[in-house]
Amino acid sequence: MEFGFYRNGLWARDLVEISDDPASIGDGNFWAVLITYEGKMTFARFADVERNSEGSFFGFADTQPWQHPTSSWQSSLSREEYVEAVAQVRSAIARGEVYQINLCRTLTTSTESTNLLGVMSRLRRGNPAPYLTSLELPEISIASASPELLLKREGSLITSSPIKGTAKNPDEFLEKDRAENVMIVDLVRHDFGSICTTGSIHVPRLLGVEEHPGLAHLVSDIQGTLRSDISWGEIFSAILPAGSISGAPKSSAIDLIAKLEELEDGERGPYCGAIGWVHGARAELAVGIRTFWLQSGTLKFGTGAGITWGSDAELEWAETELKASRLLSIVNHR
Repeated sequence: MEFGFYRNGLWARDLVEISDDPASIGDGNFWAVLITYEGKMTFARFADVERNSEGSFFGFADTQPWQHPTSSWQSSLSREEYVEAVAQVRSAIARGEVYQINLCRTLTTSTESTNLLGVMSRLRRGNPAPYLTSLELPEISIASASPELLLKREGSLITSSPIKGTAKNPDEFLEKDRAENVMIVDLVRHDFGSICTTGSIHVPRLLGVEEHPGLAHLVSDIQGTLRSDISWGEIFSAILPAGSISGAPKSSAIDLIAKLEELEDGERGPYCGAIGWVHGARAELAVGIRTFWLQSGTLKFGTGAGITWGSDAELEWAETELKASRLLSIVNHR
């Protein structure tokens, strides 16, 4: 098996080293980046990098075999448990602890496949996404159809495009969706404040509508100019975990999610983390949503929804189902 990284016309192979130190990725080389929601960092340096290679990835034809799941998908939370968890989050909001929390669950099954290249092939055809990514490393395989930009860097200019608000059609967004999006925009502006120059942070797009296969999202853009003395470690510390998959206020939301970990039934792992690449002063990191990961024969997929005081628990459950249904059908289809 050849290890490598692929994203929409950019592919890298010839693995040189793996590091967990963010200082290592400032050397000007190409590094694939995988950071879990809990903050575990994996950086993989590749020597052979090619752009605009649309026909194949990792040197393989874009038709890899895939062994379908050998068991049914199991959810870390049942429908009843998720509804109860929403009630607990709303109680925390009523107490004034937070304004919004992203409540997640993990779906798990097993497969005889040793990698997710076959899933990547299916996603390219059945669920094209702005940050479609394949990452093959010694201990983990990733196939991500993330639509959400966590961080794009072009020299000193950085951009984040948080998603908050999901509906089947563009005309079905609720006022709750718009309020959540504006809340997260303020949160990202605050995150950028610790790493950007004063007065440089602005919002060129607010509440934009993006249509993706099977659903639509509300998306906003936040931009800023990095201070000249900022390191990658400081950037990661400021922006992770992403506000759109944690909540607001961010620090309180993170603390509450940790307390609710028993409700979510374990760590989120790559789901809700960061997946992408860094190459010198350029970078593109996506939020690890709509993501499959495979370790030791266990295949996982995460899905979640933003909970506010105005949330209807059954509708939030339905949103998690909507986000997962298309992608699971692609993986399950024979």
